[in-house]
Amino acid sequence: MKKVYLHVIMLFLGVLNAHGQIKVKHNPSDTGSYQSRKLKIDEMNLVSAYYNQSGNNSAVTGGIGTEKLSDLANTFDLQLSKFNKKGKKNTFLFELGIDHYSSASSDKIDPNTISSASGADTRIYPSLNWTQSNESTGNSFGFTGSYSGEYDYQSIGAGFSLTRLSANKNTQFDFKLQAFLDKWTVILPIELRAGNGEGPKSEGTSPRNSFSSSFSLSQVINQKLQAVIVVEPSFQKGLLATKYQRDYFTDGSLLAETLPGKRFKLPLAARLNYFATDHILLRAFYRYYMDNWGIRAHTAELEIPVKLSSFISISPFYRYNKQTGTRYFAGYGQHSPGSTYFTSDYDLSTLNSNFYGTGIRISPPKGVFGLQRISMLELRYGHYSRSTGLASNIISLNIKIK
Repeated sequence: MKKVYLHVIMLFLGVLNAHGQIKVKHNPSDTGSYQSRKLKIDEMNLVSAYYNQSGNNSAVTGGIGTEKLSDLANTFDLQLSKFNKKGKKNTFLFELGIDHYSSASSDKIDPNTISSASGADTRIYPSLNWTQSNESTGNSFGFTGSYSGEYDYQSIGAGFSLTRLSANKNTQFDFKLQAFLDKWTVILPIELRAGNGEGPKSEGTSPRNSFSSSFSLSQVINQKLQAVIVVEPSFQKGLLATKYQRDYFTDGSLLAETLPGKRFKLPLAARLNYFATDHILLRAFYRYYMDNWGIRAHTAELEIPVKLSSFISISPFYRYNKQTGTRYFAGYGQHSPGSTYFTSDYDLSTLNSNFYGTGIRISPPKGVFGLQRISMLELRYGHYSRSTGLASNIISLNIKIK
């Protein structure tokens, strides 16, 4: 249910937060100058996004049926900083996210109820990050803690990050580690519950733990061209199947989705930023994905920010994805009896997709609408479509306050 829209939102936010350039930090002219040690607010960001989708391959009903879904997502982050006695900068970033979504297919878990589990739900996900950086060298390290919770799912996360720059600031290495310890409530379709559907709708909870890492190398090649290479291996263990999703077999039988309890993922990506002119930037991105479930995917993206004036720019973008599906996938009523693993979730099928849109960014020197504190406003729209028939739209508003 929520996997599809979260996937598209992450694609959208990936475009929204695409690397503009590798920031080269210069040494202060006077390293002995006094730095205030009071905690101060650097900036605040408010992002609000509305997403809706349609389609007819719901995994809840075995690969057929409505995929209609809507989501209103809001995130607020507050960044504060202070210098310690050794002149190191400590940055604190607090983020709070609240999503509310409704899913028509979720009511098919138990059609006899007016609204079944997660037919409409709210997800809350706060996080807190602390980073200590050396302003003269650009080197830094930090830690992150996070939580996410909704009706049938809770997650606790922790992370570590490290950044190292070369002496001339033209080469940057970033390393990240993340762990998410999740707990799922095991909910079966009504037909598969004990007592011919009269038993409890939940069979307790089951863990799902995710561990990921990221290694990236950024290089300023010349004044016009910059490149980034990223490797992001990850591993998941636990309940990786969504048990309220049905699978139908060629003999007419029905079972809950069953997938392996371990999954290895290896995405490899490269990004190029080319400053064509003083007003036009070309951002090119390519990503190859593979995992031990047999999924292979190629993703290519191009974004072209164009500066219309000193404080207004537009950023059209296009992303194409081609995926070879998992060996465990089959459509409605096509699974072979006796199969060990099976899914009719079209997110895991062979497909190709297109995602395109544009954004407009306003950052006047006297503030947006004359309000000095509002330093930036960005409005973006994206349309997503894929070969399985699913289509979606997303629009977001980002306001930065300094």
